Amino acid sequence: MTSTARLLRLLSLLQMRRDWPGTLLAERLEVTPRTVRRDVDRLRDLGYSIRATMGPDGGYRLDAGEELPPLLFDDDQVIALAVALQAASATGAGIEEAALRALTTVRQVMPSRLRHRLDALQFTAMPQSTSQVAPDVLLAVSVAIRAREVLRFDYGDDTDRPPRRVEPHHLVTHHGRWYLVAWDLEHDEWRLFRVDRMTPRSPTGRRFVERGIPGGNVSEYVAARFKGSDAANRWPCIGTVILDLPARSVLPFAGDGTVEDLGGDRCRLTAGAWSWGALAASLLRFEAEIDVQGPPELAATFAKLAERAVKASA
Repeated sequence: MTSTARLLRLLSLLQMRRDWPGTLLAERLEVTPRTVRRDVDRLRDLGYSIRATMGPDGGYRLDAGEELPPLLFDDDQVIALAVALQAASATGAGIEEAALRALTTVRQVMPSRLRHRLDALQFTAMPQSTSQVAPDVLLAVSVAIRAREVLRFDYGDDTDRPPRRVEPHHLVTHHGRWYLVAWDLEHDEWRLFRVDRMTPRSPTGRRFVERGIPGGNVSEYVAARFKGSDAANRWPCIGTVILDLPARSVLPFAGDGTVEDLGGDRCRLTAGAWSWGALAASLLRFEAEIDVQGPPELAATFAKLAERAVKASA
């Protein structure tokens, strides 16, 4: 192994675990402990922060440094990084140009075998929202979350009212938008705030003790809120109908509903929505005969929609 190859191998090993005994590194590299010490010094000269650990064996630990040193990735990490950078336009984080420059930099230093794989893996990430969040806003919110400090911010166009005060807990993305899950100190309840409408103020407020997200899972909680529920991740209104359509025609538009093939170009669909009116209206889009199986609230809502449709057509 050449000295350069050995140096890269040493760096790869240091990135794999927190602490390495010097004797074990020497064994892995098939060199003497003295050579390991010399190679560690060379990595330090390149900008890597490597701390010597105390103990019977003595060893080394790779820590974060003050400057960004040369990075080392394995093949899978390079591809994962390239895919993530290509998909940056769908995040709504306002980093498209920076991601493109980073992808170009990564590609330039790739070995040819990986460059060919990357060039073959070309795709277009379609943003699901036109709203963009400035990176400095994301950073300000993230810092407050990490520090567990009360966040003050103006929200939307209403700049005349006092700033909102919340205990920020989680940043989440949903359909291309960024949201902050926070405890609203003004209303004493959990709230979701669109980050693209937030203008953080400084300084932040007092430190707070982290609260438990309802249900204990932030993903489940946010999904439930978007379904109009404050508790379980399920639609408040769920109904079952039989449609005079084959299952293959209904399945692509069933969303998170379930479709059962009844044969004879008929199927049973169970679906949900945040209200009975929304559920009934969504079922009418199939433009087919509908037999309501239940519950009675869904059948009654169809009757109300029929009355409104008659009035609208008059």
